Amino acid sequence: MQKPRFKTALFFCIAMMTSLSAFAASPNDPFLWLEDVSGTRSLDWVKAQNALTSKRFESQSGFDTLRQDLLAVLDSPTRIPYVTRLGDFYYNFWRDATHPRGLWRRTTPEAYRQAQPEWETVLDLDELAQRENENWVWKHAQCQPHAGARCLISLSRGGGDAVVIREFDLGSKAFVPDGFMVPEGKSEVSWQSENAIFVGTYFGDGSLTDSGYPRIVKLWQRGTPLSAARTVLEGTASDVAVSASVQEHQGTRHEIIQRATSFYTNEYYLHEGEQLVRVQAPEDAVIDFFGSQLLIRLRKDYAVAGGATYKAGSLLATDFAAFQGGERKFQVLFEPNADTAIESLLLTRDHVVLNTLDKVKGRLMEYSFEAGRWTSRKVDAPAFGSLEIISESQTESDAGNDYFLKLTDFLTPDSLYAMHAGQDSRELLKQRPAFFNAQGLEVVQYEAKSKDGTQVPYFIVKPKGMKFDGKQPTLLYGYGGFEVSLTPAYSAGVGKAWLEKGGVYVLANIRGGGEFGPRWHEAALKEKRQNAYDDFIAVAQDLIARKITTPKKLGIMGGSNGGLLMGVMLTERPDLFGAVVCQVPLLDMRRYNKLLAGASWMGEYGNPDDPAEWAYIKRYSPYQNVRKGVHYPNTLFVTSTRDDRVHPGHARKMMARMNAFGIKNIWYYENTEGGHAGAANNQQTAHMNALAYTFLWEMLGGH
Repeated sequence: MQKPRFKTALFFCIAMMTSLSAFAASPNDPFLWLEDVSGTRSLDWVKAQNALTSKRFESQSGFDTLRQDLLAVLDSPTRIPYVTRLGDFYYNFWRDATHPRGLWRRTTPEAYRQAQPEWETVLDLDELAQRENENWVWKHAQCQPHAGARCLISLSRGGGDAVVIREFDLGSKAFVPDGFMVPEGKSEVSWQSENAIFVGTYFGDGSLTDSGYPRIVKLWQRGTPLSAARTVLEGTASDVAVSASVQEHQGTRHEIIQRATSFYTNEYYLHEGEQLVRVQAPEDAVIDFFGSQLLIRLRKDYAVAGGATYKAGSLLATDFAAFQGGERKFQVLFEPNADTAIESLLLTRDHVVLNTLDKVKGRLMEYSFEAGRWTSRKVDAPAFGSLEIISESQTESDAGNDYFLKLTDFLTPDSLYAMHAGQDSRELLKQRPAFFNAQGLEVVQYEAKSKDGTQVPYFIVKPKGMKFDGKQPTLLYGYGGFEVSLTPAYSAGVGKAWLEKGGVYVLANIRGGGEFGPRWHEAALKEKRQNAYDDFIAVAQDLIARKITTPKKLGIMGGSNGGLLMGVMLTERPDLFGAVVCQVPLLDMRRYNKLLAGASWMGEYGNPDDPAEWAYIKRYSPYQNVRKGVHYPNTLFVTSTRDDRVHPGHARKMMARMNAFGIKNIWYYENTEGGHAGAANNQQTAHMNALAYTFLWEMLGGH
């Protein structure tokens, strides 16, 4: 899950759930040594497990062909090169077979509209890695507003969240000698001016939060050592992080200091000179500035003096100066109903573009502020599948009214349109070709009734005219956490590896996600977590009741928080599934808050060190609930040594514990690179996906 305005992606995983009272009562963990990420004993264990898994599945007929097919998709020159504008150029980061680490490159807006644009290389990461003898993986570039002459480039060693940040000059296409450079760490930086940056990083003992993110943000002037940077704000060790950003819009400029007191609560301050002024918005809301207006997205109901209460999931607008003065008069731009929610928000120069979900299908609205009033209109966009609004400009101060719109669904390859806020006309810029044969396939949306009566929607991709005889190898995917929405999307990997072979694919919109706004997420927080798992079970049972599949033919897959979901399904309902792929998961919920970024997620799961909260966490924690003598479904655990967000020890220990119980039908694979994404380049991604789908197809009796 990504925190608003917090640039380090806090996406992560969580895995299986159930209960083993004997183990839960024991203070000793015999597999604690596997938490030593790079220890010789741990890595020897990893190598042995990888060898067994590789021998078992890489030798299967079709594995190499599938891997090459997936790699061809990932490296295809016909993919859409998504861009962002800086000054006079469109910039894009691109990987292919010739450039496995990638190129940062640019072209003109005019050239981009051509079928084969001419690209100018700005930074060749393969050349840089070879020259510096480093395993560099691209993360992102944050560039100065206006001219965009300088950028802060974040590079990771091996793909983890920890990055080295270096200043880069776009004119000379070279790193700046004696420019800003932040040593490796989970750092946060942003431009304050041409010659100063806000920086949060490791400043010495006590400068990080319990989650491993910056506790202190400072203002660092060019030409001075980092040690001389002036402290702007200090948080506490129990906070998630402190960060800073600058927002410029319609001539107004705000230096925003954000103290994330938990994953879902924030204190916002404006940095004015050497003073900090608190923004009086609710701590659980997300804010944006639109000229003189303050935009507030509510996570919870908001009651104000005078008796008015604004509904969770709403978007409010108000005059910022009046709001700071105590006035609480709002215009409601969006209020959700039972079927709708805000998916994302984009600011252009003169408009607010809102991407909403209506029964998990995308809809667009635009809002304009003129003569002291807001007006709205529906945008004429295709009413199918998923919509994604993408800023045309990287810097807000340079933004016009242009933006990009991406359209896709399960069977329709991505299309990229140029949009102009205030108008309905759209220009097709790029269309991804079909990478798998979708002829004869269809998408339907069903609902399953959860244990408490809640109707849970899910999408199913299947052959037209398919017999409902329970014989279909079916893959069910889910996530269910951190207010993340799963929407229809074109996946060439799923198409090549599963649908083309005759498999059925299912996407479950369980509680914990954001498909129906904050209420859908809140329904699975902390002590209500079981609702998400009951929802997923209900979808699985509905698939069986409809005779789409049977338990022996039903496989499930999930990563990150979805990895925890897989762990819970494995330990809670082992009878319901024939195969489980559990990717980069959290599994030991007793210790998750002590490992890497785990403490930042206590707002989602609770604090296992609090006896009252551990009482409900232990009921589903997979590592504590795996039992000897139970027949578990075929399972593949996948993780990464370089994942510095979710500790690889979760998957390692779960595998070791199940091995110790004599459970034989389980496999393990750990990539040595890749961070939380699991892979650092296209070759690794293709290999790991081929491994997962080969495992699933064999275990579910595909033919």
